[in-house]
Amino acid sequence: MPDDTPKLQKGKANKTLPSGDDLALQALGQDTTSDDEVAKSDQIAETITSLQNIVERNANQLDDVKEKLKTLRESLKSIFENNEDLVQAQDQAQTFSHAVKEIKVKLLADSTVVELQTKIADLNEQKKEVEESLSNHLINYYDLTKSTSFDTSDGDQREFKIKATVKGRRKN
Repeated sequence: MPDDTPKLQKGKANKTLPSGDDLALQALGQDTTSDDEVAKSDQIAETITSLQNIVERNANQLDDVKEKLKTLRESLKSIFENNEDLVQAQDQAQTFSHAVKEIKVKLLADSTVVELQTKIADLNEQKKEVEESLSNHLINYYDLTKSTSFDTSDGDQREFKIKATVKGRRKN
């Protein structure tokens, strides 16, 4: 089978190939021994040194400020902890808090309070049932009239909102 692949022509042989650095410098038009390059390098080194000095000085200043803050906060805390009037008032507040809790426990055990709580729970249950019924009737009213208001017997109008909620998934 004949070989149809095109072949490259023979070229001149180079004795040495240029290095990657030589090619990059040649492309940039720079000389490796440029005085500009040395000056730029020195300037970058000087900038880095100056920046390091500024960073170190600011870090030291931050440490000093943090230490002063710590000392001032400890002094402030000490003033509050060692103030007799404040300590006495806090003790009284704690005593009164315990007294309030004890009185509430006694009141919750009183038969009148128990009776009122029971009546409130019953009325809340009744309110919930009426709200559910009213909601169902308002949805039916809306389905028939496409109106979100209804006329009352005394000639007023009351508005309502239709609200949909998504329930959780059923467990199988």
